[in-house]
Amino acid sequence: MDTAPIRLMKDRRREMIPIDKIKVINSRTRDEAQFALNVQSIDAIGQIKDIRVNDKFLAKDGVYELICGEGRLIAQQRLGKTHIRAEVVTCSRKQAYLESLVENLARSHPGTMDFARELKSLHDEGWEYEKIARIACRSVEYIRQYIRLVENGEERLIQGVEQEVFPISFAVLVAQADDASIQNVLMDAFDQGIVNSANFAKARAIINARMDGRKRKKGANEYTVAALTEDIATATQAKDSYVREAQGKESRLFTLLDGLAALWNDAGFMQMIQAEHLEKRPELAGTYNIAIAR
Repeated sequence: MDTAPIRLMKDRRREMIPIDKIKVINSRTRDEAQFALNVQSIDAIGQIKDIRVNDKFLAKDGVYELICGEGRLIAQQRLGKTHIRAEVVTCSRKQAYLESLVENLARSHPGTMDFARELKSLHDEGWEYEKIARIACRSVEYIRQYIRLVENGEERLIQGVEQEVFPISFAVLVAQADDASIQNVLMDAFDQGIVNSANFAKARAIINARMDGRKRKKGANEYTVAALTEDIATATQAKDSYVREAQGKESRLFTLLDGLAALWNDAGFMQMIQAEHLEKRPELAGTYNIAIAR
């Protein structure tokens, strides 16, 4: 279904309508702290942009259906207003709902559950991946992957993307892998730098919670010897990964320290820095259990 045609400013109908006569057909969540600032802004400088409502069912139901502008509507309610300035259009409920979805999509932060659900809603309404991608300014494959996560009920993985623990490409790989190969996926991601010592624990926790949830759904309530063995192997592999990364960083540090020691023992280098009055050597912070030549 196509979006509503663009209307010239002179052809648009604007009215002050009663707030209690407006019905929200597609509500969305919002950050309360940020929204409180928006309410203050509207109170200080007024409502800059009109809300949009559909009056097709006003005669029958006695209410306008809100297409977009829920935040502005709630703000005016909190400010004690009884009427709000609105652009009034007449369209089908389907068209109004689609416009509302597109509006919510534009205002949702990419990588969040709200964004994912809006993508899924548009797809459920019959929109092709290509059309959703144009609206969302994302690649077709990105949209397809995200919708697949929502369809599979992978909220934990999407939350991992939302929290910037790992990218969506990694979440899709985890969703497609069975429990037996999850560890290999995680290790491959570690080797590729997708997860590292900073986010490994969070990624592992999200994946474990996902796996535990799936096991509970299958009725696996007993902690078996096999499960214990798997947990021990997982913990051991995680420890080995940390050790490998720590050893790599330690090697780079010692190489750097050796280079600095060599410079400090070079007569030409010392003469140059003495000429610039830089011969006072800075102290190395931390304890490294190594002897540094003076």
